[in-house]
Amino acid sequence: MANKVEVKELLDAGVHFGHLTRRWNPNMAPYIYMERNGIHIINLYKSAAKMQEAAEALSKIAASGRKILFVATKKQAKEIVSEEASRANMPYITERWPGGMLTNFVTIRKAVKKMASVDRMKKDGTFNSLSKKERLQVDRMRAKLEKNLGSIADMTRLPGALFVVDITREHIAIKEAQKLNIPIFAMVDTNSDPREVDYVIPANDDASKSIKKVMSYVADSIVDGLAERKADKAAKKEQKAAAPKKEAKAEVPSKDAEDKKAMKEAKKDVKLESKKETLEKADSKEDN
Repeated sequence: MANKVEVKELLDAGVHFGHLTRRWNPNMAPYIYMERNGIHIINLYKSAAKMQEAAEALSKIAASGRKILFVATKKQAKEIVSEEASRANMPYITERWPGGMLTNFVTIRKAVKKMASVDRMKKDGTFNSLSKKERLQVDRMRAKLEKNLGSIADMTRLPGALFVVDITREHIAIKEAQKLNIPIFAMVDTNSDPREVDYVIPANDDASKSIKKVMSYVADSIVDGLAERKADKAAKKEQKAAAPKKEAKAEVPSKDAEDKKAMKEAKKDVKLESKKETLEKADSKEDN
């Protein structure tokens, strides 16, 4: 169960500030509380409820062992998202979204493998055998890949969910996730269309304080999900280790062993019967 969200804390973080009224998306009307000085104010009670709902779903995904990919390329969100995603041990994209990141995942994985091959070259000494120019080119390629894809190096398969900050800016990521039916969680401001997202968190996606507040709450729920998964694994391991000991104490003969014993006895009886018959036949011959 996700922790309760305090509305006062959201208010202090400025989560309630929306965009200018002229830039609003009418589909966000259910989440807007009022208009003040030409700016829409988001209903924080709805934000708190949606945050809890999203946190519970993310915790379940994390507990199932799947990855959650965080996407935020805007300046004020980059550092916060990378920090919180790293804390939750999840992949993230904070530089330019590489086209086909999800729909052409095989190619992206090949690029990630290139980084690993360069690292191997440096370890086994092959890198030093290259010319100075080649070494420089390989280093540049490695640095570029690290910048764009280094944060998803551990993501060996498609993520179980996508968490996006500012869906208008990250529209390509949203479209790719929709194509592959990957659940989308997002911070949605008053200028965006919430219908594109599965789990909407109505919030100010421009202020770093607001982003930090939502992201830290989301990361906490994922950490809880991972801890739950770890505890379940440990419990199963203990049960497995304890199971053979119980069997050894009981020393109950297995069904196969009982069947074998019965077969041996039956064979003995058959042999005795046949011996009896041969003796009886020999006796009757002597009498004749």
